[in-house]
Amino acid sequence: MTVKFYKYQGTGNDFVIVDNRQNVFDKNDTKRIKFLCDRRFGIGADGLILLENDNTSDFKMVYYNADGNESTMCGNGGRCIVAFAEFLGIFKNTTTFNAIDGMHTAKIEDNLVYLQMKDVDTIQRFSTHHFLDTGSPHHVQFVEDLKTFNVKAEGEKIRYGAPYNQAGSNVNFVEKINQNTFAVRTYERGVEDETLSCGTGVTAVAIAMYDSGESTSNTINLNVEGGQLKVSFDKVGNTYKNVMLIGPATQVFKGEIEC
Repeated sequence: MTVKFYKYQGTGNDFVIVDNRQNVFDKNDTKRIKFLCDRRFGIGADGLILLENDNTSDFKMVYYNADGNESTMCGNGGRCIVAFAEFLGIFKNTTTFNAIDGMHTAKIEDNLVYLQMKDVDTIQRFSTHHFLDTGSPHHVQFVEDLKTFNVKAEGEKIRYGAPYNQAGSNVNFVEKINQNTFAVRTYERGVEDETLSCGTGVTAVAIAMYDSGESTSNTINLNVEGGQLKVSFDKVGNTYKNVMLIGPATQVFKGEIEC
């Protein structure tokens, strides 16, 4: 079949996006999805996203990892599909869409996508790291000399190790720049490698840094390999609410591919 696609990136986290409002794309074809994400034989991406009709919101986001399997929420993918939906004329200014972890609201302002993430009310604190779910599960830990740190090798050990085992976890390695700024590198499950950016990952890092007292600000800057993101939130009791992931999302190119 011929697939018409759009390629988007958000701080280097890149996605193949398909307008599937007519239900022409076979969502169960894992091999096709994996092929489209392949950087040598296909288009190349960290994941594939389908934009579909939804009865209760402006559209639905269906996200697949590069391994071809449907996955949990992707924050940068969410920002990219918002930019794509605006490109298609589905909304102006603000939107609400459905994803695997529930409803999200978003807006585009000054070429930045503001994406509201899920509330976070459970954080597991350990002596060496934090673990929390921001739409996807995330392990967060400090390391020294982040620039030269072997993210793939060390991230893989944690991703497959206890207590995560088969289900796995995304792994974020962090270095503090100042009170409100942190550098982050992330190993993503499903991609099984380091990505240039992870939206749910930096969201987890921002909340973990505030929770641990490393920052006293509810607006935190995150420097990732692909650029800069910002996360803001309100802490109400023990729950982090109004969690907002803020950053750019850009259409790189569009085309058709036989697959």
